[in-house]
Amino acid sequence: MSPSHSTAGSGARCPVTADPTSSTALYGPDLDGDAMPALYERLRRAHGPVAPVSIAPGIDAWLVLGHRELLQLTRDEQDFSHDPRRWGLLREGRVPADSPILPMVGWRPALLFADGQQHRRMRAAVSAALAGINGHELRRTVRATAEQLIVSFTEHGRADLVADYARKLPMRVITGLLGVDEETGRQLVEAVAGTVAANSASADASRRMGAILLTLIEQKRRRGGNDITSALLRHPAQLTDEEVLHNLVVMFVAGNQTTVNWIATTLRILLCDPAFRSSLTGGHLSVDDALDLVLWRFPPTQNFPARYATRDMSIGGQNIHTGDMLILGLAAANADPEILPDDGTPVVGNRSHLAFGAGPHTCPAQDPARLITRTAVDTIRHRLPDLELAVPENELEWVKSPWSKGLAALPVRFTTPHLPQHPTPSTRSAL
Repeated sequence: MSPSHSTAGSGARCPVTADPTSSTALYGPDLDGDAMPALYERLRRAHGPVAPVSIAPGIDAWLVLGHRELLQLTRDEQDFSHDPRRWGLLREGRVPADSPILPMVGWRPALLFADGQQHRRMRAAVSAALAGINGHELRRTVRATAEQLIVSFTEHGRADLVADYARKLPMRVITGLLGVDEETGRQLVEAVAGTVAANSASADASRRMGAILLTLIEQKRRRGGNDITSALLRHPAQLTDEEVLHNLVVMFVAGNQTTVNWIATTLRILLCDPAFRSSLTGGHLSVDDALDLVLWRFPPTQNFPARYATRDMSIGGQNIHTGDMLILGLAAANADPEILPDDGTPVVGNRSHLAFGAGPHTCPAQDPARLITRTAVDTIRHRLPDLELAVPENELEWVKSPWSKGLAALPVRFTTPHLPQHPTPSTRSAL
């Protein structure tokens, strides 16, 4: 490996080894989605594009804030492995068995935790299963589900668009794609939410999630269907039941909560930013343009775990040691002043944001996620044209999570819903 490659992204800074006591916590009651952007800029000013952080008590890592450095991290599997079994703290026995982050970063036999040929094998199966989704059917399913949800709360003239809409819609659609019934889907969503919460209950939630999916796989082995789970089981890659289970976990965790946040954040901006709403209503912005602006400014996933250094190196002016964990600071990298226009505003139509990652592990489900989000936003805009926020914007509450940027609630009111004359029945499959 050439010296110029090993120090890529460091610019003119001399490499330094951060003092562990200077690590900044990415967890705690004071850090929510609203406070994180200011924290990233403080870290950038203090440390440059790579900063020392802690992601749980006693668990230190590096947060990659720079756009260029994050591209290096995601594209170079030789220097930055996805396999957490390379994690130095874990190998040294310094991560407690009940650590709240283990459900998120512990090794699973899934594409997210594999490199090279093993990753390509599993990604081929996942990509093929997702490619089998019929876009027209999926759009029809999302629209019908959205209209049913809207009808369910219109008589009150008020709603919480997180609890009543953004959280329910992707769950119903994605569980349908997986071949899960609605009640099991609800239990699965609760288990997933507990897993990513990174708290003392996460380990138990992770076990519940695994049990639900294992039962689903056993059912589909006996009697396959027109769904993603069955498609994974049929694929020539011949995934084991355990591999199918953990790839479903990755797909569901990444797909559901990310889409919830994407929908809710887009609706929040429409309600709180008159210029944004006017540009969309007046046709100056397409819905896809609006969705990309949200991905630039408020990516649904703030930080994403993790890569593990396979050798000692320098990146972003920091000395990284073999086995160090590096966190993908997606939101911070999107706001890197090195790559934004002088006024800090992303160019409309520019999709070089990192909301879906980059390199071999770029999210394989971004197209269906975009279709679900676009249809959800479009449907509610047309059905509730006088929608307005029911509380001051500064009273909105955010979910406390080191990984996800999401609203806890989005209370709204409206007076003149435009309801469908004949609601289209939803379908449980778009494959």
